[in-house]
Parts: sequence; C-alpha cells; structure tokens
Amino acid sequence: MLALSDFLILSALLFSISIAGIFLNRKNVLILLMCIELLLLAVNINFIAFSYYLGDTAGQVFVFFVLTVAAAEAAIGLAILVVLFRSRRSINVEDLDALKG
Repeated sequence: MLALSDFLILSALLFSISIAGIFLNRKNVLILLMCIELLLLAVNINFIAFSYYLGDTAGQVFVFFVLTVAAAEAAIGLAILVVLFRSRRSINVEDLDALKG
C-alpha cells in the first residue's frame, strides 16, 4: 500500500518540474501554459491524497473546482494564443512584449 509520503513526493516532483519549466522556458507561450497545468495537477494530487488519508471528501470536491478553473484557463489561454499567432505569426514571448491596446 502506498503511504501519504509517496503521494507528497510525487506531487513535489511535479511541482518542481513545473516551476523549473516556467522559469527556464521564457520563449514559448504554449509550454508556459502546459507548465501551469502541471502545477495545478500537482496541487490536485495533494488534495486527493490528504482527502483520502483523512477520510474527508472535501478535498475531492475541491479538486473538481480546480479542474474547472484549469479547463477554463486552458481554453481561454489557447484562444488568446490563436489570436496572437494569427496577428503576429509567432508565439514567442519576446515578440509579444510590445502589445498595444
């Protein structure tokens, strides 16, 4: 049987990979969005693990709200990405620093 520490180690590893991906990759917006999704997945693993080991369903219910926000963030982020690619023909972050309203 897996212990709580196993899930926490997995979650910490995923969280570390996502933070490293955010700080090391500053050029591609799509990879930044994927790192944010990975970060939310690590948080969800923590919620599920603590919810299971404490015998409370509140963490599992909260995961559904986090997944809903993550899906909305992905949909809006990809829509913005498509619009930016159509107008600038690039998804590099360095090319997007001169946005004008």
